[in-house]
Amino acid sequence: MKNVRIAIGQINTTVGDLKGNKKKILSCAEEAVRKNADLIAFPELSITGYPPEDLLLKPYFIKENIKCLKEISEEIRGIIAVLGFVDEKNGSIYNSAAVIHNKKIVYVYHKMHLPNYGVFDEKRYFKPGTDNKLIKIKDMRFRVNICEDIWVKGEPRTTNFARVRGRESRVKGAQFLINISASPYHIDKIKDREKIIGDKAKKLGIPVVYCNLVGGQDELVFDGRSALFGKYGKIIAEARAFEEDLLIFDLVSEKISQKMEPLRAKARGSLGGILSGHCLSEALRPRFSPRFARDLAGRECIKPIPRDEEIYSALVLGVKDYLRKNNFTKAALGLSGGIDSALVACIAKDALGRGNVLGLSMPSRYSSRETQKDSEIIAKNLGIKFKKAPIDNIFASYLDALGPHFKGLEPDIAEENIQARIRGNMLMAFSNKFGYLVLNTGNKSETSAGYCTLYGDMAGGFSVIKDVPKRLVYLLAGYVNKREGKDIIPKSVFKRAPTAELKPDQKDQDTLPPYDFLDRVIDLYVEKNKEFREIVKKLGHKDIVKKVLSMIDSSEYKRRQAPPGVKITPMAFGKDRRMPITNKFTTC
Repeated sequence: MKNVRIAIGQINTTVGDLKGNKKKILSCAEEAVRKNADLIAFPELSITGYPPEDLLLKPYFIKENIKCLKEISEEIRGIIAVLGFVDEKNGSIYNSAAVIHNKKIVYVYHKMHLPNYGVFDEKRYFKPGTDNKLIKIKDMRFRVNICEDIWVKGEPRTTNFARVRGRESRVKGAQFLINISASPYHIDKIKDREKIIGDKAKKLGIPVVYCNLVGGQDELVFDGRSALFGKYGKIIAEARAFEEDLLIFDLVSEKISQKMEPLRAKARGSLGGILSGHCLSEALRPRFSPRFARDLAGRECIKPIPRDEEIYSALVLGVKDYLRKNNFTKAALGLSGGIDSALVACIAKDALGRGNVLGLSMPSRYSSRETQKDSEIIAKNLGIKFKKAPIDNIFASYLDALGPHFKGLEPDIAEENIQARIRGNMLMAFSNKFGYLVLNTGNKSETSAGYCTLYGDMAGGFSVIKDVPKRLVYLLAGYVNKREGKDIIPKSVFKRAPTAELKPDQKDQDTLPPYDFLDRVIDLYVEKNKEFREIVKKLGHKDIVKKVLSMIDSSEYKRRQAPPGVKITPMAFGKDRRMPITNKFTTC
C-alpha cells in the first residue's frame, strides 16, 4: 500500500435533517480534498442522524434518505467517502454504510450485529446483513463495518479471514478496517471502547479507523473521540471530545507516518468560508487532538481528559444541542441558592451564553436570607440575567381558598407542594411570555426516591442533571470553581445542609437518609440491579435500605412524567431502566 491519507469527518448530525446533514457531509469532504485526503469516513447513519427511531417506519423517510445519498454521491469528487444511511431491499431496511468513488456508490455494507439493549432498539427496525466484502480501490484494500460489529467477540465475520493458531490472520485481506459508529457517552465508557477496538486492531493485525458521532440527540450525548488505532492496538491519533472535528493522518505500509509535523502544519487553520451557517461549527479544525502532548523525548503521548471535566462537557453539549436542535435560544431556571440549581445555571451559561440564561428567584416565607443572597451572588458571578418574584402572596391566596376545606387539619405535604407548584407555574409563565425553555434542576438521587413534586419542581422542558446523583453534583460544582479559579458557587452553598425550604427548618434528611448512603443504595439497586439481601449485606442498615427501595419502586409514576434529560450513567431512567408503573413485585 502506498501512502494513503485518511480523513475522519466527526460531524454533529441532526435526526431527520437530511438536507442539513448532507451539507455537512459535502462541506467536510470538500475540505478533506483540499487537504489531499484519499478517503474520508463519516459516522453511522450520518444522513439520517442517529437514532432516527420511528422515523424508520415511514416509507417516504427511507426514500428521501436514499435520494439524499444519491445526491451526495454525484457531488463527491476526488476522494473516496464512506458514510452511513438506511438502505432498503425487498421490503426490509438495513443500517448501512455506502462507499462512494468517482461519483458512484460502489459498495453497500449492511450492519450484521444489531444492538437491542439499553438505549438501543435496532432489531425493532433493521434486518441484519450477512456479508462483508473486501473493498479494492486504487492501491487500497479495506473493509467497512458499523459500530456494534466491532464490539462483538470474534468479529469481523468475513469469508477472507482464517484462523491460524487461535488468531484471526489476514488472507488476501484488508490493509485497514473502517468502523463507522454512533456510540453514545456514559461515564467510563471510553475505557471499554478503547480496549475493545484496540484489542480488535491487535487481533487483526491491521489499523482500525474509528469514526464516531458527536453531539446531543434528545437524552443521548455522543462524545466523538474518533481515532486511528494502530496495528498493535494503541491509539495513534484522536479527534476532539464533544466537538466536531476533522482528523487527518497518513497510513504508510500499514503504519502511521512518522512525518507528522508537516501534515500537522498543513492541516492547521480555520476552514474558511465554506463553514458558514448550516455547515460545520467554527470550532472544527482539521488537526491533531489537544489530547496529545509531547513528552521529554519528543514523542506524542495521549493526555486523558479528567473525569469531572468529561462529565461536565457531556452535560453542556447535551443542553446546548437540545435547545439548538429544537429551535430554542434561551433558557430559564429556578435559582434557589442551592447546589443543584447553581450547577444547572453554570451548565446553562456555558451551553447558551450568559445573555441567554435567566435565573429566577422565587422566595417564600420559608426561604432564608442566606439562600436568597446566594442565588443573587451565583447569578452575578455567572453574569446571567436575574429576577426575583416572591410567591408568598400567591401562597397566602391558596391557603385562604383552601382554608374552609382543610379546616382542622395540620399543615403537611399538601401545603409544601403548593409552593413547589406555584414556582413551576411562575417559570412556565416566563417561558410562555418570553420564549424561555425551562430547565429542570432535579438530580438523580431525588428523582430516584421520589423526593420531588409533580407539576412543581419537576416542571420544565429539559432536565439537565436528572441522571446526576447528588454526590456527583457536589463534585461537578467543585470542578466549576476549580476551573474558574474562584468561587463562582459560594462556599456557603457547599456547606449548607440541602433543603427544599417548604416548611420551617426543613432539611432533605428529615425525609431521606444521608445522600452518601442514599447514592450507594441507588448505585447498587438501579445501576447494578442488586437485590435487597445483597445490598444489605454490603451496606447494612436493613430498615433504611428497605425504605429506600420502597421509595424508588413506588415513584415510577413520577419519573414517567418527568422531562427528558442528559444521560450520563449506564442505567438512566427512561432510556435504560424501563420499569412498569403498575407493579406488585418487590425485592424486600
